[in-house]
Amino acid sequence: MNERLNTLRHLMSRLNVAAAIIPGTDPHQSEEPCDHWKLREWITGFTGSYGTAVITQNDARLWTDSRYFLQAELQLADSGFSLMREDIDPDIRQWLAENLEEDDVLAIDGRLFSVRETNRLEQFCGENGLMLATDFPVAERIWADRPERPLTPTFVHNEELAGETVDSKLSRTRAAMEGMGADSLFIASLDDIAWLFNIRGNDVEYTPVTIAFAYVDMRQAVLFIDKEKVTDEVAAHLKRYDVAWKPYDDVEHFLTRRSEHNVTIIDPDRVSDALANAMPCAKIYAPSPTTALKAVKNPVQLAGFLSAMERDGAALVRLFKWIEEKVAAGEQVTEISIANRAIEERSKSELYHSESFGMIAGYREHGAIVHYHATPECDATLQPSGLLLIDCGAQYLDGTTDITRTITLGIPTPDEIHNYTLVLKGHLALARAQFPVGTCGVQLDAIARMPLWQEGKAFFHGTGHGVGHFLGCHEGPQSIRTNLNPTALEPGMITSDEPGLYLAGQYGIRIENLILCVEGEKTEEFGNFLRFETLTLFPYDLRLIDRSMLTAEETEQINAYHATVRERLTPFLAADEAEWLAQKTLAIQ
Repeated sequence: MNERLNTLRHLMSRLNVAAAIIPGTDPHQSEEPCDHWKLREWITGFTGSYGTAVITQNDARLWTDSRYFLQAELQLADSGFSLMREDIDPDIRQWLAENLEEDDVLAIDGRLFSVRETNRLEQFCGENGLMLATDFPVAERIWADRPERPLTPTFVHNEELAGETVDSKLSRTRAAMEGMGADSLFIASLDDIAWLFNIRGNDVEYTPVTIAFAYVDMRQAVLFIDKEKVTDEVAAHLKRYDVAWKPYDDVEHFLTRRSEHNVTIIDPDRVSDALANAMPCAKIYAPSPTTALKAVKNPVQLAGFLSAMERDGAALVRLFKWIEEKVAAGEQVTEISIANRAIEERSKSELYHSESFGMIAGYREHGAIVHYHATPECDATLQPSGLLLIDCGAQYLDGTTDITRTITLGIPTPDEIHNYTLVLKGHLALARAQFPVGTCGVQLDAIARMPLWQEGKAFFHGTGHGVGHFLGCHEGPQSIRTNLNPTALEPGMITSDEPGLYLAGQYGIRIENLILCVEGEKTEEFGNFLRFETLTLFPYDLRLIDRSMLTAEETEQINAYHATVRERLTPFLAADEAEWLAQKTLAIQ
């Protein structure tokens, strides 16, 4: 890492660059880029999905949020980088203002920064007498063994699973464009492109997308994709819907030739500054209409989710039963072996495609690392005591799953029981919430946090994220978190419900289900309401619940949920597995 840092500083010195910012994303602003664009990881050693590096001649820092504080401290050791904790330490702009001098050059690669973020940096530089260079392609200059851009084949996501044709999606997208006063749309986000054209790929780990750009106007739709990725099936599929396709690297040239009379929608958070500047046309900076359309799942997709949850729940019954029996028998079970076993159980389904993210199996203190990932160096062996946190999910052709359960492997302590029950109470409260149409996630967030807050405890990650249909496990535009997000929840949106509590060096607790927004009560006096239905099917750990802390409503809610889990999963289980589940879902008083 130090060699790479020195190489970058040498390049900066030659080009008179005082500071460089390296993000953890790609030209599509992906949460998890493919290896080709993991420059920040390559130069820092930090593997978290969120983080930004800043390098000067005399210093190097990495900013990340509370999910990754513990992980970053471990991975940045001896790297030459110091950790900066978001919302605690000075932010990037504050730090740069204190460490740069007037007329210094701040450099970025404009292909990796969104329009909005570049505009913020331009404003910052103007206010502080700095110069911003947006043409600093670090990867091409110093990353000698850089992985190639993936050329894995794209494949068609059948309409029988997608529930809507490409023609229908294009028609709805164009109607939305027209309503926004635009005649064209440029899309860089990979999940929106996959949804719009009913295609999928294997270019990004855990998310079945293909690397591409897309342009849509009232007459044509164009997909920019490497030709090696277009199979005969995909070519025929695109031709069927009059979708033209051009080489991926032709996108900038294509955009420069758009008429200045066009009015193009550009998502300022998902389109890079470099590509936006290539367009001579008038621009409407707004989220792509495909993002909102994609978030509301159709009846076929919802039926797929329900089916996927049953298969996933059955696989998890086999996994957790295996864990408990092996640990009780004194056989070796490690965090990594749990992850491998989960893949083995889930892949028994013909519709299984991959994990939806890298499993988090955190035993004891590892569970307190929010996005912990076991490696051979830190792979813990389970003992018949302590808490085990498992956060995992799968991509099935008919749906995406994401679940977290915390279980005890022995006799839990009073504190473990108490804290687990606090987290569970917040989880249950959000699941049974009813709220007026037009409510945003930020207005519901405190419901899941209140039991913890009342005891002076808290968690610092979001309570809920959107989930895609055989797409991104983390999907917008909706969310449930403390950050202001003006997106109102709508029927058909799927969101996670995952409060937690983390005690560094001791244990972590998180409980997560996926919940579907549906219609609730309708009244003449107060208008219409919405509520949630729980999709995930797997029991809570009864051994960690303090019944005396539960209300009658919460007790009934747990029993009703467990009865549903038992009814839905039992047909997929062998007799001994069904008996195990029956014991885990006994009614509580």
